[in-house]
Amino acid sequence: MARNQGLKLRCPICKTGVTSSGAEFPFCSERCRTVDLGRWASGAYVIASSPQDTSDATPDSIRDPDNEE
Repeated sequence: MARNQGLKLRCPICKTGVTSSGAEFPFCSERCRTVDLGRWASGAYVIASSPQDTSDATPDSIRDPDNEE
């Protein structure tokens, strides 16, 4: 079995078969690469992060000493 053909996968945009040795990998064409870049730029893709603490309480160490009550 020959291993020099490259890994066979699908383009994430149009689902056309692509090989890992292709010039546009992991996309099938420049068009699909540009569509993916546009989706990132427009905010269609997001990377999940851990939830942030949104409490309104201000710790004593951060309070402004000039504004004592």
